Amino acid sequence: MKILFVEPGKEAQPAEIQGDLKEMQAIVGGRIEALYPWADPVALICNDEGKLLRLPLNRMLEDYDVIAGNFFICGIEGDEFVSLSDPLMIKYQKKFRYPELIGNSPMGLFAQKCSEQTYQRIQEELKHPPERPKDKSAPER
Repeated sequence: MKILFVEPGKEAQPAEIQGDLKEMQAIVGGRIEALYPWADPVALICNDEGKLLRLPLNRMLEDYDVIAGNFFICGIEGDEFVSLSDPLMIKYQKKFRYPELIGNSPMGLFAQKCSEQTYQRIQEELKHPPERPKDKSAPER
């Protein structure tokens, strides 16, 4: 089954999987949840507890939600998951190509597309913020 695999901090990549439940659970790191946010015959398969488990934020889902952890896009026929067609692979690869830095603002969540290198650099800076120089004008206590 052809899918579009999307990892936090990485460009979306086409992949080929067998499509059994255990493999899908391994890809998302737990129980799967299928979302159908678009009119196209596609499903977004993600970890059912991604946010509760505090998995890394991955991509915004339109302007109302965010997906945490790995996810993939596959085709659907009735209630079956199937290969993503070539035109839909191209469409969603463009949509999810670049990693997104996700944050809060007074208006709600926002996402900034960036390169893999920029994503990694910013994540590293968040883990280990640079030390600020001491203010020489303030007296020591």
